[in-house]
Amino acid sequence: MRSVLEQCLEEFLAQVAVSRSQSPSTLNAYANDLEQFMSFLAETYGPDLAPEDGKVSLDDVRAFIQDLSKKGYKSSSIARKISCVRGFLKFLERRGVLPPESARAVTPRKVKQEFPKVLSEAEIEKLLGAVDTSTPLGKRDRAMLELLYGSGLRISELRNLNVGDIDYSLGFVQVLGKGGKERFVPVGSVALGALADYLENGRPYLEGKQGGKTAAARDAFVEGRATALTSLRRPLFLNRFGKRLSVRSIRRTLEKHLLAAGLDPSRCSPHTLRHSFATHLLKGGADLRSVQDMLGHASVRTTQIYTHVLPEHLREVYRSFHPRASRGNGAESEKNSTEERR
Repeated sequence: MRSVLEQCLEEFLAQVAVSRSQSPSTLNAYANDLEQFMSFLAETYGPDLAPEDGKVSLDDVRAFIQDLSKKGYKSSSIARKISCVRGFLKFLERRGVLPPESARAVTPRKVKQEFPKVLSEAEIEKLLGAVDTSTPLGKRDRAMLELLYGSGLRISELRNLNVGDIDYSLGFVQVLGKGGKERFVPVGSVALGALADYLENGRPYLEGKQGGKTAAARDAFVEGRATALTSLRRPLFLNRFGKRLSVRSIRRTLEKHLLAAGLDPSRCSPHTLRHSFATHLLKGGADLRSVQDMLGHASVRTTQIYTHVLPEHLREVYRSFHPRASRGNGAESEKNSTEERR
């Protein structure tokens, strides 16, 4: 017979799946974190998962945190797991399994801020230059990497793009981000060129790999005779079998080109290209709010993590433009003022 906690866990995960527009990976993380908590309770209380009434105590949560620390989990991972457990406890409160305010006793864990890894502009050029664009797959890969770096998309956002999401006349990509929030992000001319090459000379070949698709139908798509609505809703990036490319395949593709470029794959993930996009924009003089909008961050505080890489750049700006930035500038200014008075 299932315990109260097991029943509530299923209900909670079902509610999260319905009420929140989260990516499948996020929902899986919720399930994995709570299953780990349940397994810890089972080890603590025995296979029957006592207490049967579901009365989880603060001591249970503290013991869980200590167990995670002993197992060597990073502080960020522990913080995420505790946040998930806290949400589950609030759910148990609403179900009347726990008394009100029980979850409040579980305080969020402070996480030491880790600065994001970024590639230099030279490394980005090296990576993109390593892609062989003489093949349909190479054209696809170049377009993907240009878009990841050029528009700062999340890997899930890139994967879910359809053909009609790119506006070539205005130079924007329409993105469905976290929480189902839609935003429009600029696409540079280099990325647009790579996308055009892929759509014209790469994607039709890959789409032709779909089972049951005739050459006539493929030619119709290339020449634009397919209905506009159908073609615009088709997935933008395809695998070698003509299906929508998976997140896992995108990661493998990036790793392959990093190795070809002589770059360490452990230093770079698809999200590193997003970090590099934001960092290079700020370094170039973009304002924080604009970068926040392009990244789709709900809070500007999230975007502020990228400002750590800019002290040298800011010092150069200060030295160049502030009248009291250095002794040299001040002396020169005083000299000029003296000459004017004469």
